[in-house]
Amino acid sequence: MRFPSIPTILRAFNTFSNTTFHSTPVSNLRGLNPNPRIALLKSSMPTIPFIGSLFSSSSKPKMSDSYPVQKNEGEWQAQLNKEQFRILRQKGTEFAGTGKYDKHYPSSGVYTCVGCDAPLYKASHKFDSGCGWPAFFDAVPGAIQEKPDGHGWSARTEILCANCGGHLGHIFKGEKFGNPKDERHCVNSVSINFSKEEGDAAAAEKPKV
Repeated sequence: MRFPSIPTILRAFNTFSNTTFHSTPVSNLRGLNPNPRIALLKSSMPTIPFIGSLFSSSSKPKMSDSYPVQKNEGEWQAQLNKEQFRILRQKGTEFAGTGKYDKHYPSSGVYTCVGCDAPLYKASHKFDSGCGWPAFFDAVPGAIQEKPDGHGWSARTEILCANCGGHLGHIFKGEKFGNPKDERHCVNSVSINFSKEEGDAAAAEKPKV
């Protein structure tokens, strides 16, 4: 007895599968599937290429939104060191008590954004909260942006540089520290620089681009 060749078997199987599963109307599938709705659902499901597109990412660098300073990720990485990039652009947090400005209490001067040099806080805004991070009760007018962060019991308010969108830390209100605004701006030391020049504070309302 002579058996058919493998190519012949494959062609026959391909013809059978195309005829059975693609050409047969849903109404004629009752014998194969007791519920024709399932067959209809299967026929309308997306293909694998479509599913794959959900996990794809664009290779084009993304720009930050609605800020005077616009840089893509590569430009920020070239400008900032690894830790600055992690905190300022990836919203990281430095370990408590490790920042160089935690116990820094000058009588005058201004703290600026490490990403764009925009003045953020005056020395007179700083106070000792004991939290392990630099704390300020107020900011230079228009220098920061507040943004909801998290939901429910973990909800906080993030603070960003209004000039470049860099992550600074979080703001907490109503903690009764006795400062004029009853606020605590908990800021990462890595996100800021300090200048002793009072002239910088005078120009604080004009962020650099």
